[in-house]
Amino acid sequence: MPRIEERGSNALLIGKKASMTAKKIIVGYDHSPAARTAARWALDEASRTDALIEFFYAYEWPTWAPAASTIPSPAVWPDGETDRAVKGMLNDAVTSARLSHPTVRTSISIVYASAALTLIDRSAEAGLIVLGGQGHSAVTGLLGSVSAAVSAHARCPVVVVRGHAAHTDQVVVGMDDSPGSRAALGFAFAQAAELGVALHVVRAWSRPAGAWESRPAVGEGAHAHERASLDALVFGTQDLYPQVKVTTDVVVEHPAAALVAASATAQLLVVGSRGRGALRGMLLGSVSQHVLRHSACTVAVVHEAPMA
Repeated sequence: MPRIEERGSNALLIGKKASMTAKKIIVGYDHSPAARTAARWALDEASRTDALIEFFYAYEWPTWAPAASTIPSPAVWPDGETDRAVKGMLNDAVTSARLSHPTVRTSISIVYASAALTLIDRSAEAGLIVLGGQGHSAVTGLLGSVSAAVSAHARCPVVVVRGHAAHTDQVVVGMDDSPGSRAALGFAFAQAAELGVALHVVRAWSRPAGAWESRPAVGEGAHAHERASLDALVFGTQDLYPQVKVTTDVVVEHPAAALVAASATAQLLVVGSRGRGALRGMLLGSVSQHVLRHSACTVAVVHEAPMA
């Protein structure tokens, strides 16, 4: 049975799962530079949304032992010194958060289980999961190895913080006609509104071989159709966020390449967890993993809302 320990501003709670709210932001934290950058992003978000920040750490300690009894076997759980060091690290993160963001509520959580599986499980009751682009923890390897798995399977948006964009840079979102990308569009609009910046919407697809070279009108018609479809989706959502300035771009290019290029002028790139569409080839299952590795800015992977 996993043991989870959470600490808020006034209490220490021990049990399988502490009380959560939909607005909780879980931050994977191992004190690496990437994790500290992720924590700052999450704290800024929490200060705008009144969310609770949970600093999360997972022990993924070796559980194997050598077959030969003459060979000393490693401890299967952290020793007391390591345990105290991890708690001290998380307490330091809470202290720093109180100094930099005094209005944000914080807690800590330590689990003795798989980081990826735990975060995926707890994503059902979180508003966001925030991870650094890389991590170096010798104990967990948390942020480097887990972000791809969590972003692919979490039930809430997953933000992987990277780059050094300006606060005035725009939000970019990749769109096709799938439910996942429509959820991404709504998330991107909300982020642009919160940040007070413009939103740039990109629809891209790879050029089909053969047909467009011999019949240019086919390509022109497809491009016009894609533009009309995109404008209808964008303008329908914009009614909810009239303060957000929106630009759109329809390009014949591989979606991954188009979005990575757009990330150079963005502070946040938003993609769906997966997409579909034979013409567009906007397969965000693969595209999202590509931009997580190559984007110049922070990436948010947004999942389609589960069926009721």
